[in-house]
Amino acid sequence: MKKVPFAPQLLALCATALLAGLTGFAPSANAQTITLPPNGDNQRSEVTQYIGAIANIHVRYNSPNVTGPNGEDRRGNIWGDVVPYGLTDLGFGMGPTSPWRAGANENTVITLSHDMQVEGKLLPAGAYGFHLIPQENGPWTAIFNKNSEAWGSYAYSASEDALRVNVSPRAHEHTEWLTYDFIDRQPNAALLAMRWEAIEVPIRFEVPDITDLYLQQIRRDLSGGNGFAWQAHEQAAQFCLHNKTNLEEALVWAENAVSMPFIGEANFTTLKTKADVLQALGRSDEAKAALNKAIEHPSAQAGAIHQYGRQLLSRGEKDEALRIFTYNHERYKGAWPTHVGMMRGLSATGDYKNALKHAKLALEQAPDPLNKSSLEQAIKKLENNQDVN
Repeated sequence: MKKVPFAPQLLALCATALLAGLTGFAPSANAQTITLPPNGDNQRSEVTQYIGAIANIHVRYNSPNVTGPNGEDRRGNIWGDVVPYGLTDLGFGMGPTSPWRAGANENTVITLSHDMQVEGKLLPAGAYGFHLIPQENGPWTAIFNKNSEAWGSYAYSASEDALRVNVSPRAHEHTEWLTYDFIDRQPNAALLAMRWEAIEVPIRFEVPDITDLYLQQIRRDLSGGNGFAWQAHEQAAQFCLHNKTNLEEALVWAENAVSMPFIGEANFTTLKTKADVLQALGRSDEAKAALNKAIEHPSAQAGAIHQYGRQLLSRGEKDEALRIFTYNHERYKGAWPTHVGMMRGLSATGDYKNALKHAKLALEQAPDPLNKSSLEQAIKKLENNQDVN
């Protein structure tokens, strides 16, 4: 393992440079009082990625490039040379050996807004000095250290590690400037990659129980000014429905949207949401009563009732779907898209002859090429006694 030369006479002025242009000098306590260019022209960079709408990961780093400070081409010499494999004796600092600072100059710092799992291991919210131990073969070690204010790895102490995880480097197209980027994003997770020269090191961050984070925020929102609108309570109930969670509280929110004094409003949207929550709770009779109120309410438009009929079909409730489509057709006197609903309801129950009649009437009303094309295909199926659903 290589030892970096160290000149004791420089102690009064600075910490030593790291390896071959990756860093510059660290200023002494009283030295720098003005703003100067970054050491070694390793420019500071930052990237932030939100996971969902609440949690986020922030990375602050200094970015060296493959081309050396004197213009030398260091391709093929970054890993194992400019950045040695394993731990390194920096010749100065806490010692005796240190990991790589995963960048240049000051610490690379990764800040988590919330507790997260990193490669499956829990890391509390906070700011961490980020370091890597590269290996010529096998996995690398990613280190999250509680000291996030250090200059590089000189003051690194393993006793302050908050978490170590193994990560697997992989080949990647040439990246001149060391870069951190989020290369995959999921509703509850993000994949951070460190890229430099021909290597990429991915690290997975995941927010455990992100649904619970949203619920906590929803409760805060509803306790403030946002809670003075029925739409907010209805949206809160819909969130629980979509995620199949917290249904008892969702019913409270749904009822608030319908009838809360000075806020609630009984309309198709709120009544149907209440019905859906009751159905999800297994309270079918109450759900049906709420749904009938929703469908019969003056605010129930033909398109909304039609979509409910489609929902019933998707659940396999063919007869009930046909009843809803028939009600919609009679209430709105054959207006678009009630003939489409009749086509679907009759087709689902095997009455292809009458379904075909409604399909042809719907085709005459179709408002755009997409609907026309869909209905033309449906007509061909019905002519061959095939279901269109």
